[in-house]
Amino acid sequence: MSRIVVAPLPKVAEMAVRNRCREMISLVAPKQHFHRPAVIDPARHLLLSLNDIAFAGTGALVAPQEAHVEAVIAFARGWDRMAPLLIHCMMGVSRSPAAALIAALAVAPDQDDAALAQRLRAVSRQATPNARIVAIGDALLQRQGRLVAAVAKIGRGADYAGDQPFSLPVEPVAADALAGDGAGP
Repeated sequence: MSRIVVAPLPKVAEMAVRNRCREMISLVAPKQHFHRPAVIDPARHLLLSLNDIAFAGTGALVAPQEAHVEAVIAFARGWDRMAPLLIHCMMGVSRSPAAALIAALAVAPDQDDAALAQRLRAVSRQATPNARIVAIGDALLQRQGRLVAAVAKIGRGADYAGDQPFSLPVEPVAADALAGDGAGP
């Protein structure tokens, strides 16, 4: 079963090692510094500089753009799925869950958007996928509004309760497979 591990920045190294990840997508603010874990292949690390905003923005803020989401899709389609894909942002709540949904649909496009969003909610109570990233991904993946509607239906996640990495199965699995902390192997 392929899966995507979603983590906040402080847990990236731990989750990369624990889950034996070799590939990673980083969605961080411009000029935000962090160290790529040594287990991540530098050639398979996608670094995207964007802020966690859901509007076009002005000034110093960089809103998610079509090019950012196109890069997530292309990277996901190049993922060999032999090991989990690690996706992170600062808190693991907004940008990275949105990118995880898009990556899952990029590699398994025949799945149901609502079921995917429900799997996300089952593994993360606090995930609130970035609406702009979701909308751009919906359009680029030709989901015809289904992904946007599915994310709207699961609603805003619970208030932030600290670093809570999770593991999102790419394709449907039995409900009992979602039990546990979700971030382990």
